[in-house]
Amino acid sequence: MRRKRGRRPPLLLWALASAAVGAALLPLGYLVLRGLGADDEARAAVGVRPTAELVLDTVFLVTGVVALTLVLGTVLAWLVVRSDLPMRRLLGVALTLPLVIPSYVGALVLLGALGPKGLLQQALEPLGVDRLPDLYGYEGALLALTLSTYPYVFLIAASALRSVDVSTEEAARSLGRGPLRVFLTVTLPAVRPALGAAGLLVALYVLADFGAVSLMQYPTLTRAVYLQYESLLDRNAAAILALILVALAAVVVWLEGRIRNRGVRYRSSPGAGRRASRIPLGRWRWAAFTGCATVALLFLALPLGVLGWWAAEGTATGPPFRLAWSAAIDSTVASAAAAGCAVVAVVPIALLAWRHPSRPSRLLERIAYVPNAVPGIAVALSLVFFGARYGGFLYQSLSLLVFAYVVRFLPQALATTRSALDLVDPRLEDASRSLGRSSRRTLLRVVLPLARPGVLAGAALVFLSTMKELPATLLLRPIGFDTLATEIWTDTSIGAYADAAPSALLLILVSAPFVYALSARRAWELGIPD
Repeated sequence: MRRKRGRRPPLLLWALASAAVGAALLPLGYLVLRGLGADDEARAAVGVRPTAELVLDTVFLVTGVVALTLVLGTVLAWLVVRSDLPMRRLLGVALTLPLVIPSYVGALVLLGALGPKGLLQQALEPLGVDRLPDLYGYEGALLALTLSTYPYVFLIAASALRSVDVSTEEAARSLGRGPLRVFLTVTLPAVRPALGAAGLLVALYVLADFGAVSLMQYPTLTRAVYLQYESLLDRNAAAILALILVALAAVVVWLEGRIRNRGVRYRSSPGAGRRASRIPLGRWRWAAFTGCATVALLFLALPLGVLGWWAAEGTATGPPFRLAWSAAIDSTVASAAAAGCAVVAVVPIALLAWRHPSRPSRLLERIAYVPNAVPGIAVALSLVFFGARYGGFLYQSLSLLVFAYVVRFLPQALATTRSALDLVDPRLEDASRSLGRSSRRTLLRVVLPLARPGVLAGAALVFLSTMKELPATLLLRPIGFDTLATEIWTDTSIGAYADAAPSALLLILVSAPFVYALSARRAWELGIPD
């Protein structure tokens, strides 16, 4: 059921939303200027055939990761939220915790554990196994990025499943439909907008990723942009490639918008407020538990085990490892500031598109997603350009770094906030105003409290993503400002994995409480018992 177009939106709301989107478009403006100023040599460096191959490789990877994460995340969410799966709360937390693992750390761990000459191969050497198959290329990048992104789908799908109208599912079951058919014909269409938002986050993440694809040696547009910037030092050619990347992001955003405009958005009957009954899995109960536990072991226990092994190995062969607590404090401060600023920035955008749906408001919301596909190094260099020329005291300040984080991860807060607003029944607003409350009071007392879980989830996602952000931090951090991500990259870039492991473990340690709070809150809201 779609929301009807409301009265003309307040000018202040339009101004705030436009200002937020305009600020996020600064890096894109820089790329356009660079692309228009490209000479023949720069254009020749971006050949048609190699660029087309890069586009196809990138699309192939994005499609694979999105498809895999949507299936995996949705199935896991349904099992945890709707079935009688054993130890559901514990699994819910364990399946969410991989959010704290950066993609480059995940790729490094996979290579160290499962790649040629990795820990698994070393363990199999007594059995005559001299070398395992290469993990490099598409398969390795697919696995590493799935590790880093499936929790986005899991969290959003779990929240959406709680909001499905229970009465419609009960009606379908009363007509003789089995659990699978009810899920495919009733539940899945109802959560389709939320899954579209989750798929959008995953697609934008993959488009902008550099660390995992570089370690796995898989060619993508983002990797080509970095090579142009850092190896060939040709910023104009890199800007052209980055603009192609932004065009791909625009296509992804358009596709997600098509999905969002279909399906039931919010609870439409009193039955939606009731807790859904758990579906008995019968003889498949422990098989489902084994599958969920296997995912948790592969995507959480394996990285922790490998990092712990490297840290212990480094301590045994060298000095005791040190924990970079100063970098952890810097990371936490910057991430908390970015999360708060991102929430403040996205609320006007989400409210404008939700409360006053029109072609301009929807277009403004769609545009806000596009800058997320701009590679982190391009965002950083654009802000270096603007900061050095026009920023004055903001140049090389923490404020400019936080602004870069907000630009990079604005879509994460926007997607979850908008999905939460989509689940608010507009008739609740009408009822509140009919009781004499103003639109502003209705917003503060009715709408935002109902959307609060999604807003907080968006803030948590921005916090976690900022903790892992690398390129923007390397170029924009103030003098003496180090984060755990920069500590990890500094050590891994010279092959000092034993030195990098303590910082990676500390990053997980610092981030884990926030993920636990997010997943535990979700578990409480979803009625998942201990």
